[in-house]
Parts: sequence; structure tokens; C-alpha cells
Amino acid sequence: MSATPPIAPAKPRTADDVIAQLDAAGIKRAVVLSTAYIFEQPSRKADAAEMKLRRDNDWTSQQVARYPDRLVGFCGLNPLKDYALDELARCAGDPNLRRGLKLHFGNSVVDYHNPAHIQQVRRVFQAANARRMTIVVHVRASVTQKLAYGRDEALIFLNELMPAAPDVVVQVAHLAGAGSWQDEGVLQAFEVLADAVAKHDPRTRLLYFDVTAIGAPATLDSAERWTALIRKVGTERALFGSDATLTTATPADAWAALRRLLPLTDGEFRTIAANVPPYMR
Repeated sequence: MSATPPIAPAKPRTADDVIAQLDAAGIKRAVVLSTAYIFEQPSRKADAAEMKLRRDNDWTSQQVARYPDRLVGFCGLNPLKDYALDELARCAGDPNLRRGLKLHFGNSVVDYHNPAHIQQVRRVFQAANARRMTIVVHVRASVTQKLAYGRDEALIFLNELMPAAPDVVVQVAHLAGAGSWQDEGVLQAFEVLADAVAKHDPRTRLLYFDVTAIGAPATLDSAERWTALIRKVGTERALFGSDATLTTATPADAWAALRRLLPLTDGEFRTIAANVPPYMR
């Protein structure tokens, strides 16, 4: 493993930094999601991107290993790359990364309407399921590439990808968005998934959602709409996250912002704060 992190777009946060932030927020344990996939973002055209991705995952593993009782590491990769399954297998053999996988459809420019893309992502889901690795996935299609995203794309996710990972938790990041609630397509996508949960669709048995790094709703009405959908999936499936390594907000800041943004009850916020997903038990 490399003791030095690869040159990255964001300043690396060490395990010591993360633990200090957790302590300040009163959080006992956390998942650290590797953002190694960022080196394979097509628009970056990074030199030796595969090497940097592997090095980034190794560094994340090394950092997590310093606090094994408090931090759980997840492996990051671009599911469309030829070596994606090899890197998944490599991470599955690492005791500090074996519990889960972080995918970012927007960063990796996964096109829901490209059959080859869906087939390859399905292979990654199947491999993660076989190795009992949780999948945390940013399902929002690329904003910068202006890829279609809304009800139809959420149905493709539900119908084509979820059945490939029936035995592991699939956690949808940002309530199916990209850090903003201003996009009507995001609302439509979340509605599709929330409806499936409410109908006890077996494909959603292990489907969770995180409320990580969400921007302010445009209006009180939109805040109410999002709150209603969170209640529809059940607050017991809502997980708190901060994106603290990519923003200036600490976990404590992110939690305070969430309390201001959503008209949930104190009891509902307590439920979210106390939630422990299966992969952390």
C-alpha cells in the first residue's frame, strides 16, 4: 500500500481529521467512501488513471486501518472500466475495504440508455452481491453531460440493476439526486423508488437512502414534498452522511443544516440519527 495519497482534486482528509470531526459531532462510527473513481472521470483525462485509482483505494484502506473500531472503508471505482471487476475483487480481499463499494454514475458518465453501460454495471452489481459487498451508488446521471434523468431512468435502475444485487444493501446517495433538490427529474426518480418501497416491491427489501449533502429546497412546498417521500420510504431507511471530505461543512454542520431544511419531527430526526445500516452491525 502507498503511504502517500495520489494527487487529487480535493485535499485529502486523513483518518485523524475524520475522527476529530466525528468526535465534534458526537458520532461513534462512520463509513469512509473512497472517491478513487474520480481519476477515471472522462473529462479529467488523468494520466495513469488506473494506477491512481488503485493507489487512492490503498490509501483509504490504510487510513481506515488506523481506527478499525470506528471507521469502515468502501472501495471506489468506475464500473464502466475494463478492470472494474478486477479492482472489485482486489478490494474484496482487503479487510479494510471488503464491506462495500462506492459507485458514482454521474462522475463515471453512466448512460441509462446505453445497453452496454447497463450490462457492464449489472456485472459489477452481480460481483458485489456475490462477495457480499454493500453498494453505495450516486444514481443521478451526469449533469455536465446533460444525460436524461428522471422517472424512466429510475425505472431502469429498479428493473435492470436492483435484481442483480438481491442479497446486499444498495444505498442510493443524496435521495437519488446530486446534492440539490431543485431538479424535478430528481424528484421523479425518488418518487419511483419511494413508490416501490411503499408497495413492498421485493427488489427494495435492502434499499436504503442517504440524506448526504443536500442543498436547500427551492420553496417550503418542495421541502414538504421531499419530506413526504422520506416518510413514504420510512425514516428507518434514511441514513445521515456529510460529504465532509469534499465540502467545507463538517458532519456537525451538515446535521444542523438538515435540521433546518426538512420539516421532519424531532422524533423522526432522532430515528435518522440512531439508524445503523446492516453493513455497520
